[in-house]
Amino acid sequence: MISQATIVIFFFSLAFLAGVLVAFSRNKLMIRLLMMFFVVLHIAFTLYCWVHLRETVLDYFTFDPLGVLLLSVLSLLTITTVYHGFIYVKGEETRRYAIYHSALIALVTAMSGAYLANGMTSVWIFVEATTLAVAALIYHDRTALALEATWKYVFVCSVGIALAYIGILFLGFTVGKGQMLHLSFSSMTEIAKQADPIYLKIAFVFVLVGYSTKMGLFPMHTVTVDAHTVAPPPISAFISTTLMNVGFLAIFRVYALFSMTSIAPFMNHVLIFSGVLSLLVSAGYMLKAKHNKRMLAYSSMENMGIVAIALGVGGIGYYAAILHIILHSLTKAGLFYQMGQSYKVMGTYQLDESGNYMKLFPAGAAALLLGLLCITAIPPSGMFISELYLLKAMVIKGNYFYLAITSLLLCFVMYALLTRVLHIVYSQPRNPVKLPSVKVNPWQTMTQFALFGIVIFICFIQPASLREIINEIIAGLPK
Repeated sequence: MISQATIVIFFFSLAFLAGVLVAFSRNKLMIRLLMMFFVVLHIAFTLYCWVHLRETVLDYFTFDPLGVLLLSVLSLLTITTVYHGFIYVKGEETRRYAIYHSALIALVTAMSGAYLANGMTSVWIFVEATTLAVAALIYHDRTALALEATWKYVFVCSVGIALAYIGILFLGFTVGKGQMLHLSFSSMTEIAKQADPIYLKIAFVFVLVGYSTKMGLFPMHTVTVDAHTVAPPPISAFISTTLMNVGFLAIFRVYALFSMTSIAPFMNHVLIFSGVLSLLVSAGYMLKAKHNKRMLAYSSMENMGIVAIALGVGGIGYYAAILHIILHSLTKAGLFYQMGQSYKVMGTYQLDESGNYMKLFPAGAAALLLGLLCITAIPPSGMFISELYLLKAMVIKGNYFYLAITSLLLCFVMYALLTRVLHIVYSQPRNPVKLPSVKVNPWQTMTQFALFGIVIFICFIQPASLREIINEIIAGLPK
């Protein structure tokens, strides 16, 4: 019988081999076949992780419920992102076609490792790997803006995760009296119990600020917004969902470690404050957004703010945070795919040059409206349930001040999204441009409808297995 360690090594080895073969291939058909092989490999590995849930392999990977749940979201979105990637780079010359898909394999593999890593060191390695992989994808279009966004992303993210690692190292050295300790999450539990609260606070702030470069929280949000704006739409979908989930997971793991210590109230206040500031900044920028993809980028920041607030409020807010980040991933990916199609139809991402989308491409306009319904948490969106749980948690905890601010800012966000998307769908362009002759097959919108359909389904029925896995994830957190 094949051991678990062999399976994990087999997955990463095959993924590495597929990436290398794609990078050096000069045959597009071969690249597509290798990409489809990788998608099947990733799905099979995800299923294997579910079968062996809660088990540890090679001392560095644990198939814990949250990691495997987010891995499943990644596996689903890998299918749709690879599909839309085939369409987006169809006309590219072979070398760029190969680099795009090779970097995509590297990104998915690195995110998979980050989800399953059970120590701060291994998480750091995989998160840095995601930075390098996504940099190649951000720069795919080879424009001056893409180059600027790429360098900014690499620099700020590298500094960010270095800060996060310094925080944990500082804590480890302090507790270990100068001795380097094993930084697995299980050993960190014992460290947290022994450490001086001031050191725990410093470590948490470093981790939050550092990994906010991935999660997209204020004040480290700018790098992700720029990356969303210039990256190919399928990659923007990944940056805005599964890659942000990597940042959330790193922050959540440290929060869970420290949650039973005396600094829990401090962490809650910091998370709520950061979340509210993220909502405030995103609402302000969305109200004046003139770039369609940038508008969605600030929407992602807003939703990560909601997740941070839910985590800080606690109680049923924990459940809301996990549910919200899953539903946001599906919704936002679908919206970015749709923005890519709208660019082909209208020839622009500029809001003032966009319009008449319903006449130009009815299937895409319908998908965009359905996505608008989901992302604004209007019933029957499943995100209505997660936001309702958040508001309920704030009432139970007596956080009426933050409840009022959050509700008001969400109204501004909803107004900004509604006015802009409805303009794109129904209004005449303010500054008309010559429309491209590219035709988009309506069947290409089916992936968006499928993703939005799942989000709507969750509004009415939350499968028992989903509820159980989320409850298990949050079981160890203070009530």
